[in-house]
Amino acid sequence: MALLIIAVLPGCKSRTDSAHTQKVRIEKKDKKFTLYRNGKPFEIRGASGYSHFKTLKNCGGNTVRIWDTTGLQTILDSAVANDIAVVVGLPVRHSEDLAFYNDPEKVKKQYLAFSRLINRHKHNPAILMWCVGNELTFPVKFSYQPFYQAFNNLTDMIHRDDPNHPVTTTILNFNQKYIANMMLRCDIDLISFNIFGKLPQLRQDLEDFSWFWDGPYMLLEWGINGPWPGTEQTAWSAYLEDTSWKKAEIYRERYQRDMPLKDPRFLGASVFFWGNKQETTDTWFSLFDENGAASEVVGTMEYLWKGKMPATHYPDISFMLLDEKGGSDNIMLDPREVVSARIVMPESSGDFDKIQWKVCKEDWYKQNNENSTRRLPALPNVVVSEEGLQATVTAPAEEGPYRLFATVYADNGTYATCNTPFYVVGK
Repeated sequence: MALLIIAVLPGCKSRTDSAHTQKVRIEKKDKKFTLYRNGKPFEIRGASGYSHFKTLKNCGGNTVRIWDTTGLQTILDSAVANDIAVVVGLPVRHSEDLAFYNDPEKVKKQYLAFSRLINRHKHNPAILMWCVGNELTFPVKFSYQPFYQAFNNLTDMIHRDDPNHPVTTTILNFNQKYIANMMLRCDIDLISFNIFGKLPQLRQDLEDFSWFWDGPYMLLEWGINGPWPGTEQTAWSAYLEDTSWKKAEIYRERYQRDMPLKDPRFLGASVFFWGNKQETTDTWFSLFDENGAASEVVGTMEYLWKGKMPATHYPDISFMLLDEKGGSDNIMLDPREVVSARIVMPESSGDFDKIQWKVCKEDWYKQNNENSTRRLPALPNVVVSEEGLQATVTAPAEEGPYRLFATVYADNGTYATCNTPFYVVGK
């Protein structure tokens, strides 16, 4: 997960004799870079996700970034209907998969698949640019030459078959070595970065490396810190998740304080994640619930994009207590122990329609060191009673880590979330 930043590389070969014939281009004038779409300046106000395009447009957004091509035609149709531009991600094999890149038949199959896709969709008016891979590595070692050859064959094909849309790729965080390798060994139009917790140091990183690269850039993925090292954990390594109210505050502060809005090299940013996804929890990054209700971060983005407070009111949760303790208190319970839970909401939060409580097992499953995308089911017969902002919970009988969730819904289609991890200690 991450934050996507895009930059034009100095010294890249020109794609056409006249850049003004391109549907999408980047121009530099008096040290300021401007992205043009169909001849008009286009400042990206974007979101990373696959859905809720109408809401995005109503909030002042204009761009989405997707990671793969599943259901691409449907996505592009929806984008056209809502006047949304799309950064299309091409899910190429990761550069570390040398067994794949050392197999010419597999590489050829990948090339032909993307060639057909590019030529099928290149005239769609929603497309803004192509993004080849996500968070790839660009090592120096000669053993990676087959990857570089396959990567460059893909980008050359896109440049030849679709000169109207730029080509980029993404790397994780600001990595000087990878930037240098891409400039020396690749032929792309834009460099992209994924950044979350390191967003506050982005300005300094850009300045420190401007002697080598000083092109334009944009952020296509940014947001709160994720469930990874550096985020507060319990004694059993369960990450502590902020309430949706606290998340909205972090989004606002990071945008206003850390986003390089006045930098003439900056082309725009996309917020993560415009939809609903499971990553440690189904609420950590989700700006919507599974049924389409909107969290307070959606209203925050509307305020940041439009410059005025949204008319929609969002419920707030200040914090949750389980057995009168918070998540950082390392809550330990006995099997089948009965405890109380409650949430605290500020008076300004207003009325709410209902509260949904549930207990799930902690998401410990990881494949290839990646977070699981499996949505965890609520355990039955654990939340035994609910009344107002309080609930009575019976700890599961099985030893292990769990998490209690509370979701507050308002009748205007908005919601607020919080959760607290706890551990059942066997006897």
